[in-house]
Amino acid sequence: MSAALAEVLAAELDRPIPAGTRPMVDALAAKGGGTVAAVLFYGSILRTGDLDGILDFYVLVDSLRAWHGSPGLALATRLLPPTVEYWEVPVDGRILRAKVAVMRPDQFARAVRPGSLDTTIWARFAQPARLAYARDAAARNKAAGLVATATTTACAWAARLGPDQGTPLDYWDALFRHTYAAELRVETGERAVSIVGHDPARYRDLFRPALAQAGLDWREVGGGALAPALTPAQRKAARRGWALRRLAGKALNVSRLAKAAFTFVGGVDYITWKIERHSGVRLEMTPWQRRHPILSAPLLLWQLRRQGAIR
Repeated sequence: MSAALAEVLAAELDRPIPAGTRPMVDALAAKGGGTVAAVLFYGSILRTGDLDGILDFYVLVDSLRAWHGSPGLALATRLLPPTVEYWEVPVDGRILRAKVAVMRPDQFARAVRPGSLDTTIWARFAQPARLAYARDAAARNKAAGLVATATTTACAWAARLGPDQGTPLDYWDALFRHTYAAELRVETGERAVSIVGHDPARYRDLFRPALAQAGLDWREVGGGALAPALTPAQRKAARRGWALRRLAGKALNVSRLAKAAFTFVGGVDYITWKIERHSGVRLEMTPWQRRHPILSAPLLLWQLRRQGAIR
């Protein structure tokens, strides 16, 4: 691996996590015991430190059965990773909330490799992250290598999908426009490119060493701009490859949403909290409705509409 890339990413992963979030990390590590290899923390709260929001984690585990305690959930995660859970941890009179994605390290590795049809995970971890927990030095090195692979994959696609020449930020902007378009999202492409604006120096510093790690040459064209050494035929092939990934991304999103209807542990609590946070309306559910949220959905939607939570 490029020494420059490894150095930048290792320093970033080892930065302290936001104050007050450690109890959630400790709870995640404790649940899985020895099967938890690493806990990666990412998302907007790294920037804002707003503990009233949702913390975002990926938990990499050696044994899905040991983590889930259910053969059905373990099978679902093997077939279509990750499986997402909603967590609440009380700390000093307040509630920490987290969205937790669970998968094995080898599944993560397949998702971030350059040939993956799934753009979701490498696009997430080309952005800033923290290694909030590692079981040992080997697990730490493995997790850091996976994040480096995600960044390398992202930069290689950025070079192929971006302009013939431009600054590193031009390529990152092009990349995040494409990755957001490949997912089912409510945010616009403008929201996607604003990611780069939060720390432009970071994205500038990563681009060239990540290109080198991906085996792509370039030439400097002045003014901080560069031109990747790609032929028209290579760019055309990249566009065809991305069209396939865009189709696959939509299909994967739909499949994961369908799966989440049955496997999202704590999903009812997450949805009710989200509704209350954004509308001020607290949704009271009966025990039967909590056990059967899909069957209850029509009545619950009607109640929310009547109370003005949705229009």
